[in-house]
Amino acid sequence: MGGDHILAIDNGTQSVRALVFDLQGTLIAKSQVELDPYFSPQPGWAEQHPEYFWTSLCQACQALWHEPEVSQDRIAGVTLTTQRSTVVNVDREGHALRPAIVWLDQRRTEDLEPVGGLWGAAFRLVGMTETVAYLQAEAEANWIRTHQPGIWDKTHKYLFLSGYLTHRLAGRFVDSVGCQVGYVPFDYKGLDWASPRDWKWQAVPMPASLLPDLVPPAEVLGEITPQAAVETGIPAGLPLVAAAADKACEVIGAGCLDPHIGCLSYGTTATINSTHEKYVEVIPLIPPYPSAVP
Repeated sequence: MGGDHILAIDNGTQSVRALVFDLQGTLIAKSQVELDPYFSPQPGWAEQHPEYFWTSLCQACQALWHEPEVSQDRIAGVTLTTQRSTVVNVDREGHALRPAIVWLDQRRTEDLEPVGGLWGAAFRLVGMTETVAYLQAEAEANWIRTHQPGIWDKTHKYLFLSGYLTHRLAGRFVDSVGCQVGYVPFDYKGLDWASPRDWKWQAVPMPASLLPDLVPPAEVLGEITPQAAVETGIPAGLPLVAAAADKACEVIGAGCLDPHIGCLSYGTTATINSTHEKYVEVIPLIPPYPSAVP
């Protein structure tokens, strides 16, 4: 990493931005490509073609190289953040099997088999059965498995948008721990895929092999492939460094690193976030997001 600039890519809900910073965090240049957030085949649905996200990312990166302040030779590494909870089913080559289900989607899957056994008894005892049923109904994976079993059977990896774009950039089925925000069997306290006996595998059934490898924020996900270099203009071989989901990156970018500081965000949705060293569920069974801080 001999360069002195960092390329940060942000695939949000309304646009893709490519930004170049120096090592002190000063913004050198940026380009932005507006997005159509989704199309809606049925009322309440929100979908988008994964290829559309990729081509928009490529356009944003290619536009950067025309900025006089930017030199490809000075880029030391690349990092990626994306909208949370947008999911993509891909085959072994990483090709999307259906449109991405965008986080704004409102479809639900009713009448699923409830979590049983000791976990089910425990949830009944503490009055959390309805909460677990809500999480099951909201899980996009449960909808695809129930209503599009052919797609589910062909799925080699079930990825968030961050994982899909990471594969396009680095050619590996890997994602950042900090991007795991959604209805998947993830241990938000342990910051890894849930243990085999965790109730989440019953709530959102899937083989563990469908999920990508995970890397903590600030570690390397892979290197920019020659094909990605052609399409984006990013030099091949540069490290792709794990970041986190967009809200987590907003929080660290705003300097919200202590529990007494709140980060107000007015994006597509308005939120308030704080960072804490301890795992705290404000609502039982509703986990806090992983931080961009390792």
